[in-house]
Amino acid sequence: MMASVQRDVPSRQIGDLTFLDVSKRLRASSILCMPIGSIEQHGPHLPLNTDVVLVEEYARRIIARWGETFDLWQLPTLAVGLAREHDWAPGTLSLSIQGMTTFMRDLGREIVRGLPARNLAIINGHGGNRGILEALAQELRADFGLNICVLHPTTWSELDTKAEIPEIHGGKNETSMMLALAPNLVRREQIAQLQRLPDNDAVRTTILDQAVTWPWTTNEAQIANLGVIGDAQAASAELGLSLLKQIEEMAGPIFKRLLDRQHLVRS
Repeated sequence: MMASVQRDVPSRQIGDLTFLDVSKRLRASSILCMPIGSIEQHGPHLPLNTDVVLVEEYARRIIARWGETFDLWQLPTLAVGLAREHDWAPGTLSLSIQGMTTFMRDLGREIVRGLPARNLAIINGHGGNRGILEALAQELRADFGLNICVLHPTTWSELDTKAEIPEIHGGKNETSMMLALAPNLVRREQIAQLQRLPDNDAVRTTILDQAVTWPWTTNEAQIANLGVIGDAQAASAELGLSLLKQIEEMAGPIFKRLLDRQHLVRS
């Protein structure tokens, strides 16, 4: 019996191409996908690189599902973002606002110089990056002519506004996805020591209130327990796989809308 021949799926990682490949395989309408994560505390049970593990999996799944349809290409991951709300904890690393701004503007300039693609989809794996990415999206579009959007997949996953404990950091959703992806990195024995938040209203008024912005940190006793805001004890690998599938499917219409908006960007 002849052994079956396994065909390798062509890589859609920019870094796997040669310089000769770039002009052959990328076009102006190609979409560059850039994962951005964070190195920060995620409670006693999850590793510092949780956001990096998750955002790279979001990108992998999204590109596997939609790469051929929308000509998606993955840029290298930015593993360190803005994480000042966690900098009380050993191991947390954070860029400054100036540092992240400089990096992203330099990246925009280099994309326009070195690649034919003019569409950029940032896949953000850390909530603390959201504010600066919203502001930078305006600059990258206006100053470099990039047609851009920022995806925040963690906000798509089972958004339950009536949940007794808001899922913000290191809780049910993130723990479930890590149990599905990297169970060896989850310290299950540490989950049992997590306690329910004493005042859930403090989370909603300090973090979730859209009318007022407050600086906050995850060592404030009213809003977090051991750095966690959420219910990690309710996590399961089954839920994690379901959330990942949901994220994968929800990305498709966003890429279609991004391409539909190309004509709005000044060349």
